[in-house]
Formats: sequence, C-alpha cells, structure tokens
Amino acid sequence: MSATLPRPEAPAVVLTIPSRDGRHLLEQMLPSLAAQRFREFRVVVVDDGSSDGTVEWMRERWPEADVVALDQGLGVTAVFNVCLRAVGDAEFLALFNNDMELDPDCLGELVAALREHPEAGFAGAKQLDFRDRDVLDGAGDVFWWGGSGWRRGHGEPDRAQYDEPRAIFGACGGAALYRRTALEAVGPFYEPFFAFYEDVDWSFRAQLAGFACRYVPTAVVYHMGSATLGAGMTDFTRYHLTRNAVWLVVRDYPAAALLRQLPRLAYAQAAGLRDAWRRGQLGPWARAWRDALRGLPAALRDRREVQRRRRVSLRRLDAVIRDRVQTDPA
Repeated sequence: MSATLPRPEAPAVVLTIPSRDGRHLLEQMLPSLAAQRFREFRVVVVDDGSSDGTVEWMRERWPEADVVALDQGLGVTAVFNVCLRAVGDAEFLALFNNDMELDPDCLGELVAALREHPEAGFAGAKQLDFRDRDVLDGAGDVFWWGGSGWRRGHGEPDRAQYDEPRAIFGACGGAALYRRTALEAVGPFYEPFFAFYEDVDWSFRAQLAGFACRYVPTAVVYHMGSATLGAGMTDFTRYHLTRNAVWLVVRDYPAAALLRQLPRLAYAQAAGLRDAWRRGQLGPWARAWRDALRGLPAALRDRREVQRRRRVSLRRLDAVIRDRVQTDPA
C-alpha cells in the first residue's frame, strides 16, 4: 500500500476533510487515505482557523494534499460548503470528518455503488466505533415524520444485521460520497444551522429533488466519535438540534405532509420539552425556540426555493421517511 496520497490531474473524486484544531486526528486519518486501493482521488483539507499548526504540518508532511486555510472559524456547516465548492469538474465529491479512519476499500466501494445506481445522488458508509470495532456507530441515516433523524443501528453490536446494501433516507455528512450533478441540483448545506442536522436537511432536499441515497455496508469507516464538537447532550447540542429541527420542518416538508404530520410534530416537541426538563436543559430549549421563531421569515423564504425543486410525490417520500420511530434493521 502506498505511503503517499494520490494526486491525479483529473480525479474522479475530490475527497474533502473539514478540520479545526484536528492535527492529532489527521495523523490517524491520512495514512488510511494513503492506503486506499482506489487511487483516482485528490485530497483537500479545509482548515477552519486552527491554532495547532495543522496548515504548516499538512504542507510539510502531506504535500500531495491541497489545503484551504480559512482565517477564522466559520462553523461546521459553512466549512462543509467550502468543501463542496472544491469539487470542480470531478464526477464525485467525498466528505469525511477528520475523526474517521477508512478501510482500504471504503472509497472504492462508495464509487462503485454510485456508478452501479445512476438513480442515486449520494451514498453513505457503514460506521463502526473506532475503539470497539464490534459496535456500530451508524448504518445510514433515517428520518421520522415527527421531525428528527438519527444514525441507524447506533450503539448496537455489529452482528451483520445491517449488511444489506439498500436505498435509505440519507448519509451522514461525516462519511459520504456525493455525485457532482446532485450537488448542483440540490444546492449547498444550509449555513444558518451552524452545526447539527445540516446533512439531514440536505438529504431531505435531495429526496425531494428525486435523488436516492445508497447505504453501502462494504464501505467501512471507524469513527472516533464527536472528537470535534464533543459527545453527549450538551447545552450546545440541545440548542442546535431543537432550533434546527424547526427550520428543517418549515423548509422541507411539503404542505400536505406538514398538515398530515402535525400530531406527530406536536408529540415530538412535547417529548423534547419533557426531556429538556428532566436533564435540566430548559434554558437551551427555550433559547432554541426563541431563535427558531426569529429565523422563521428567512426559513419561509428558503422554503419557496426548496419546494420549487421538488420532483417527487408524497408516496415516494413515505417510502424513505418513517411514520414511527423504529430501532429494527428495516
């Protein structure tokens, strides 16, 4: 296996890595990229104002990679969009968080899946826990009409229960491959989210625009787990998940679906309020709703464009969005 990164003149894939003070993570990740058996890719690291010497280290240790050095921290979603703009004329753009280690066949399997399924605009990898590799971190993203999304199988022992390739709602933005034509049709990530649900919102808009997503269990990554934003339901996490879920529903739900799902949406918000009270996080929950309401005019303006791009029926959406919370492999 090669100890250097490939740098073809006309890559099929531009593989992008957002990073902030993540040199220690890149030290683990980049050798796994150099070991990829698929070699038709170029690496671009987008550094979000790091203070740990990442930019200088990259240029010295990994000169084959391109580095986009941002002057100040823009936030997760804005940096994702810088990554998207790096695709150029490539057939695909890969987006991997800096806390991922890739199996040697990961990128090649994702590319093969999209080439085999022209109806699919994006594909997601099978994620395993970096420290306990018999535990699933995620087997594709699923979404419930109550307004929340999650990683299928998260925390379960890996017993091959998610080893069937299939169409699924969406892909985690930390380990995904996007077709360039799909990116052009769906548009960028929604930057007001700042962090959390930006990939779920993009997946929803892609489904509205008629692009399927493939879950590719033979494309394996090992996730170090919230190494950038932190783990657990912190105040930061609670605030952004609550606020962003409101904007997602307002922007993405077709009118008929919004009316039909009001009971589920009301139930989900009541459950979120109860959970915030139990955790002593009523403050972040209340601030999230305050700011969600303040942002409604902008979300409603964006809604017009999102719904204008819709190409599918509610029946098609019902096939990939769940009407109840499930934990089984379905």
